[in-house]
Amino acid sequence: MVSFDFTGKIVLITGATGALGRTVARQFHQAGATLALCARDTALLSQLFADLALDPQHLLIDGIDLRQPDDCDRLARAVEGRFGRLDALVNTVGGFTAGPPVHETPLEDWVSMLDMNLRTAFLVSRAIAPILIRSGGGAIVHVSGRAGLAGFGGGAGYCAAKAGVIRLTESLSAELKEYGINVNCLLPGTIDTPSNRAARPDADFSRWVAPDALGEVMMFLCSPAARAIHGAAIPVYGLG
Repeated sequence: MVSFDFTGKIVLITGATGALGRTVARQFHQAGATLALCARDTALLSQLFADLALDPQHLLIDGIDLRQPDDCDRLARAVEGRFGRLDALVNTVGGFTAGPPVHETPLEDWVSMLDMNLRTAFLVSRAIAPILIRSGGGAIVHVSGRAGLAGFGGGAGYCAAKAGVIRLTESLSAELKEYGINVNCLLPGTIDTPSNRAARPDADFSRWVAPDALGEVMMFLCSPAARAIHGAAIPVYGLG
């Protein structure tokens, strides 16, 4: 386990009930961060982080759907209203659904992949960036994917969305680095999660990237050690 110290730092983690989000939240907590956690599922957020819900140092914001502009604005108001500032946004929201070839893909499936992966990254960045600017600097970390570098059959919407996250990251970095804000994204390979194991039971899970390994890269990108890294798309493939 790599050691980081986020004592006195306020970190917002989106998608905190997901397999990656819940792992990353615990890693930042263990590193001393004050956490603002959000998710759509109210009951699951409270269940997974019951200890933090009882700790007034931290903030749980439930019922947040990052596809909705009003929810993103509500999230921003809650964070700034509670803490008055923010040091990092770690956005773990996203998802993948395999589909048919492009010529057989319903429009709603295409839009769903863009909304889940790219729209969410845009809307939460738009809502949270002003807080980081007013805070005097900080970090934003998004999750793209290896699929953002090269398309594959049955995944056009997902690949296009993840490529968009890379370009969004680069544009945000160009706009925000003069404010002392580092914006970067990760390119995971297959993440070792229960849902991925269920979908591919015959795979060699040891070659997949562990959520806590991704979390360590995220913590690095939010730390002073990454102060010179702007607009990077960092491969984190495991052995895959």
